Amino acid sequence: MISVEEARSRILAALSATPAETVPLAGGWNRILARPVLSRVTQPPADVSAMDGYAVRAAEAVEGASLAVVGSAPAGHPFAGSVGPGEAVRIFTGSLVPPGADAILLQEDAEAAEGRVRVTETVRQGRWIRRRGLDFAEGEELLPAGRRLTARDIGLAAAANHPWLAVHRAPRIGLLATGDEIALPGDPIPPGGIVSSNTHALAALVRAGGGDPLVLPIAPDDSRAIAEAAVAARACDLLVTTGGASVGDHDLVQAALGPQGFELDFWQIAMRPGKPLIWGRLGATPVLGLPGNPVSALVCAVQFLTPAIERLSGLPGGPPRTLRALAGAPLAENDRRFDHLRATLAEGADGQPVATPFPVQDSSMLKVLSRAEALILRAPRAPAVPAGTPVEVIPLGDLGI
Repeated sequence: MISVEEARSRILAALSATPAETVPLAGGWNRILARPVLSRVTQPPADVSAMDGYAVRAAEAVEGASLAVVGSAPAGHPFAGSVGPGEAVRIFTGSLVPPGADAILLQEDAEAAEGRVRVTETVRQGRWIRRRGLDFAEGEELLPAGRRLTARDIGLAAAANHPWLAVHRAPRIGLLATGDEIALPGDPIPPGGIVSSNTHALAALVRAGGGDPLVLPIAPDDSRAIAEAAVAARACDLLVTTGGASVGDHDLVQAALGPQGFELDFWQIAMRPGKPLIWGRLGATPVLGLPGNPVSALVCAVQFLTPAIERLSGLPGGPPRTLRALAGAPLAENDRRFDHLRATLAEGADGQPVATPFPVQDSSMLKVLSRAEALILRAPRAPAVPAGTPVEVIPLGDLGI
């Protein structure tokens, strides 16, 4: 068995980013930039007013002064003239500051009557003016390649006059469940069988990570059927199988793919849940074989599939984000496998997070995983610790599971 860290490193080393494609600006959210976004404009394009009021000469706009209002400059309609001695121009937020003015008199600091405005509070030079290029300049790099685009980034790219963006194609992730005993939700359940949940949960996780899931029909415990399904998925950037990864007589993934040219990199991870895990390549298609146990499959997906999707999407990929918490209950001594305890996550009396493991950690219990908010990480051979001990946890809320 190899460690979680080594397994993840070997998976990521075998993957590279998908090619770039051009998408409309509105379709860029959550995608990874393939090329940097350089501004096509200067923002603001000229000096503009930051407030509603009057464009004035600061030297004249002293308390008690009276100025002649010679015009108005609504946003989008610049004043055609300039501000001369003893003059003011009515101005609004975003309006171009007319030549001659060097400050903005706030409307609440002014009293207007009969074509004139009286200053009730002295103005400082440059006050309430946003200078040209305050935000960004033409040609400036605003968003680097390799960035996952947020709604804020989309707004910035729009302001920089980009109707299209170059992003990495969303990786296509094939999902293949295997086993005679599983049936799709709503279908008749075979004797001794169960309802298949893995591909549906994994598809949601793939979408949350920015991938494009392709859920394949269930393959029975038949080498030919598994091979045909896997070969049909060769157009995917990554094929993920569930089930058939262990050592039983009906665990057929390796046996089925071997004659098709499957090259195994490693098998079995020193982790719990999720010891049986396959990584290899079927021709040009990487293959990740997850356990059939639904909790094991999802925990393995957190450690290996999500980082793989990140790498394929144009990000570096890496271990899931962790945070420090206090154990909400005593933790027993761990064995030689890296453990992932399903736990709740709450704020303690001092504001520090408290992670409390569920009393039963059976890896078949999806209800427990659904209610869990974190995974408490326990290193191999970790000693028993009392409640209140600091522990590392993976918060699940931002992972799509």
